[in-house]
Amino acid sequence: MYIKKVKKSICNICKIFTVKVKEFIRFIGRICVFAFKKIKEAVLYIGKNIAVIVKIIAVNVKEAICHIGRIIIYALLKTFDAICFVCEKIAVIAKKIAKKIAVIAVKIAKKIADITIKVTKRIVVITKKIAKRIAVIAKKIAERITVIAKIIADIAKKIAKKIAVITKIIYDKIKDSMHPVSKTDIFILAALLIVIITPIIINLFVKLEARSRLVNLYLSASGEELFGKDLMETLIREFEEKNPDIHLKFANTASAAAEPDILFFNEGDYGTFIAANALTELNAFTEYDSGSKQMAIPLVSFMDMLFYNIDILSAAGFDHPPKTRDEFLNYARAVSRGDSGAAGYALSLSQKDRQALARDVFSWIWASGGSLFSADEDGVLVLTKVPAKELSFFGILNKEGLLAPGVFETTGEERLEAFAQGKTAMIIASTGVIPYLRAKMGDNAFGVTTIPVSGTGGKYTIGISSVYVGISANTAYPESAWSFLSFLASKSNLLCEKLNAVPGMVSNIIPGDYVKVDPFYSKAWEIFEASVVAESLSVKPEAHEYENDFLEELKIFFKK
Repeated sequence: MYIKKVKKSICNICKIFTVKVKEFIRFIGRICVFAFKKIKEAVLYIGKNIAVIVKIIAVNVKEAICHIGRIIIYALLKTFDAICFVCEKIAVIAKKIAKKIAVIAVKIAKKIADITIKVTKRIVVITKKIAKRIAVIAKKIAERITVIAKIIADIAKKIAKKIAVITKIIYDKIKDSMHPVSKTDIFILAALLIVIITPIIINLFVKLEARSRLVNLYLSASGEELFGKDLMETLIREFEEKNPDIHLKFANTASAAAEPDILFFNEGDYGTFIAANALTELNAFTEYDSGSKQMAIPLVSFMDMLFYNIDILSAAGFDHPPKTRDEFLNYARAVSRGDSGAAGYALSLSQKDRQALARDVFSWIWASGGSLFSADEDGVLVLTKVPAKELSFFGILNKEGLLAPGVFETTGEERLEAFAQGKTAMIIASTGVIPYLRAKMGDNAFGVTTIPVSGTGGKYTIGISSVYVGISANTAYPESAWSFLSFLASKSNLLCEKLNAVPGMVSNIIPGDYVKVDPFYSKAWEIFEASVVAESLSVKPEAHEYENDFLEELKIFFKK
């Protein structure tokens, strides 16, 4: 029974278990179905999302590809633009280079043409000089031959007369004699003729030799004008005593119609002679190489200074001369607008006065430490354009009516005469005019001082004007002419003393006695010692053209 119960319990348990297993299996089945359903849904959802994502990715990739394509196209366009820009720049640069090359080529061609023209002109000048010199030599040879022929003719005439006299005497003796002529008589006659003729022939050859050694040199008339007739005659006599084979005479005398062999000229004419190739280069005669062509010897030198009328300035309320440009303008205004009737300042820039620009204009630039020269890339000094600020200073003088009338018509001599007559209060002039003003005005009527400066702080610089002597390019006797130039150079101190020149010679370190005792010259020497000497303008071959161009520019500036 117990077994039945157990068996029944087991059967019940088995049924229950079976039921529960079925239920569990059904539950698992439902769960699996639900899980599969959910997995399906998840797979479908994931598939949909993947499709969306793929679609989004595809769209974004497409857009990215398009954007990249646009960027690439933009980059290509910009690259093309850059290439076009670079090509344009290269074209512009190439055009500029081509233009510069063309300009350089034109300059080179022009330079070659200029050089060719200069060489041609030089050849023509040299040919003319050679022809002229040959003509001069031929003329001198012809003159000598004429002189010799005349001497020979005179001697032959004398000999003929002597022979005629002797022959007549002998003939008369023979005629009066009763005896025939013997060989002894003929021998005595021949010996007598030889004795008479020999001294005459010897004298002939002595005269011919002396005449052949004698050299006639002609001096330009300006020598007497610059140094005075008495002084030049004294120097000529002394030179001829030391050099008996050289005879000097001035070319302006009636007996000396020939062209001068030795030229005297002042600073203003230097450029004219250089431009005309009228001077012989002196470097071959000197013992040193100056590094540049020396065409003449400066014998005496003068310096430019400000001359002022003491009475006119005092009447305008000033007891001392101006030191700066501002002071100078105030002085000129006070005088020009006052009751004296005098002009404050005078510019005399007539083209007849070759020293006008250096004296009346450039001296102001030098006084303030300026220069008309600048060094090029090779270190050579070349002329430069006058700064605009310098022109403006003269523009103020002109615009405000502070200048005496006739700026471009009057010469330095006319302006100096006006100053001596009290018509101008202040002028720039060289120390060479001091004796003239003393004779006209007296010692107490005028004073000298430095040229007013602009206040730029540059070293005070003075302009020097010299009196030169040179050898004509057409002389037939350059060595003899050089002998006289050397003699004159040794007399420079005497010439300076006679003309009271300051500084006299720029190389002098000891002034003459006239400088020590005379207040005007001692003042000038004091200024000279504290100054720098300006680079000479007149010795430059291009100076003449430079001054003409500047003068025209100044005329236009004044008209404006």
